[in-house]
Amino acid sequence: VSIGNICRSPIAEAVFRKLVTDEKVENKWMTDSAAVSDWNVGRSPDARALSCLRNHGIETAHKARQVTKEDFQTFDYILCMDESNLRDLKRKSNQVKDCKAKIELLGTYDPQKQLIIEDPYYGNEKDFETVYEQCVRCCKAFLEKSH
Repeated sequence: VSIGNICRSPIAEAVFRKLVTDEKVENKWMTDSAAVSDWNVGRSPDARALSCLRNHGIETAHKARQVTKEDFQTFDYILCMDESNLRDLKRKSNQVKDCKAKIELLGTYDPQKQLIIEDPYYGNEKDFETVYEQCVRCCKAFLEKSH
């Protein structure tokens, strides 16, 4: 989960989906991404996010959506990108009866200990590449740990 669901979280979602598909465990995972805010609902990911994924042979048809109450009741994990997302999600989860999702920073799984995945929106291609690399490292470690 990220603030607008057009840069970081769709990259993480697409990376994780490819990982579980490559490992042939996609039937064990329900993977999605969402936004804390409702700014970009219905929009495709940022063109730079799409081109970054494409450079790594990954396609996504994701459309931005806002996180829902049901997400907190359905998903085992809600992994987010930075401290403000974490705060917002924890606040939202407190209003949900029977919240089963474990809410964590995706970066807590990074073997290189980069806790925060910075928003590349105001950056350049290189910043999107950094996000991609962080997502790959974190998603791999998360998948290994939760097998």
